[in-house]
Amino acid sequence: MCKDCGCSIPKQGHTHDHHHDHHHENHALNDTKTIEVISKILSQNDEEAAKNRSWLDSEKILCVNLMSSPGSGKTTLLEATIKSGAFKIGVVEGDLETNADANRIIKAGGKAYQISTGQTCHLDAFMVHKGLHHLPLNELEIVFVENVGNLVCPASYDVGSHLNAVLISVPEGDDKVAKYPVMFRSADILIISKIDLLPHFEFDLQKVKDEARKLNPKVDIIEIDARSGRGLEKWLNYLKFKREFR
Repeated sequence: MCKDCGCSIPKQGHTHDHHHDHHHENHALNDTKTIEVISKILSQNDEEAAKNRSWLDSEKILCVNLMSSPGSGKTTLLEATIKSGAFKIGVVEGDLETNADANRIIKAGGKAYQISTGQTCHLDAFMVHKGLHHLPLNELEIVFVENVGNLVCPASYDVGSHLNAVLISVPEGDDKVAKYPVMFRSADILIISKIDLLPHFEFDLQKVKDEARKLNPKVDIIEIDARSGRGLEKWLNYLKFKREFR
């Protein structure tokens, strides 16, 4: 998947499709040099993230890192948030390919810059720094980072945001918190999206809340359906509060 976080680092420093009669040790991610490289990457990323946060602080901008599986409703939530008119919003968009989501944000009335990551399964602080240079920060109140759709790698990378928001949609099923604990442990707020579809799916709402709070007792939880507007007022009030008292 990703060359940066190590999930695509080849064993023994090479890859091939044919088989040998002997066996290589499966130690790519336990190798000392590999660990050193990954540690250095994360350290450099954290330094850049701190610079991003300081820059945003100087502009009095709240930054929210939106993370989820593909199709959970991140862009739809952003569209509804922009159309509410409650805030002046800019978005750093992350996808493997296409400008589709950035175009949706601009059409809704927000500012956006698209980052196509190619084969990288997350945004990092350096990518976000580049994106911030393409947004009119002096005109904005909130910057969202719409991360690449993935419940694994984005949780490991600080992008310089003030808040981590993680979405889980009803159609995905209620097992995602248990399956991807690192992501949900990193969340400041859990947004349970597409809530109007509850009658049509086997989704235990209380189970999701209980498992999330078991991992992270301080996590805030909002139920929302961005298309119908259900729960949107709570989301807007949450953002207003975080802007004023962060």
